[in-house]
Amino acid sequence: MPLQNLQSRLARRLRWQKQAHDLEKHDAVLTEHLPGLRAWQSQRLAASFAHFMDDPRKRMAAIFFFSVLYGDPEFLQRDEEAAKILPKMARILPASLLRAAVDSIELSVLSHALDMRMARTLAGIGVKPGNIDASQYQRAYRKVGLRRLRARQIDLVLDVGERLDSVIKMHGIGKLLAASRLPARMLGLAHLQGFLERGFTAFNQLGGADAFLEEIHRQESCIAERLRDGDTRPFDPPFS
Repeated sequence: MPLQNLQSRLARRLRWQKQAHDLEKHDAVLTEHLPGLRAWQSQRLAASFAHFMDDPRKRMAAIFFFSVLYGDPEFLQRDEEAAKILPKMARILPASLLRAAVDSIELSVLSHALDMRMARTLAGIGVKPGNIDASQYQRAYRKVGLRRLRARQIDLVLDVGERLDSVIKMHGIGKLLAASRLPARMLGLAHLQGFLERGFTAFNQLGGADAFLEEIHRQESCIAERLRDGDTRPFDPPFS
């Protein structure tokens, strides 16, 4: 994808993000309910993929996905940086890394938009802030719907992972990332550089991401289908 197309795609998503966060600042329901929802979802992911955390080879990749991509408290700063300096980034980093960064930003934007819908719906069905259980979450999930966007959210996790996995196979990419650290800092890219380095390190340690990503995709797709269908134990294995 040409740099101009990447910039255009990034600009659109950041406009959506700004609108969403501006709305959140002035919405008492979102202010009250979003933190508890995000905490519940993070705990659910940690429980669903606890076996990744117990595997030394997969642990860093799991932390990268579930802490950095889904719940990174610095993602706003990272995304705002990217909007300003994408042309400068193209001088020092490969296009495949830039695409991974743009995909991660789209994932952040989409996840935030879905979370806002969920927070409002949870409030609407009478759930108290920070007091969510699995049945209430499922009820809200079914009321929100948006099946295609949920599928897109899962696909984006796969896209980011596949791009990072392809990058680590490039000759000398580790040295290039290390060499770009100082220029990135001078350009105001410290957070974005850190994000890319953590992703590279995590996937390099995996030694091949296909099985890891396939399990995430299969399990999260199965859980999404169970939530939609009203399964009474949507988060319990096995997943097929």
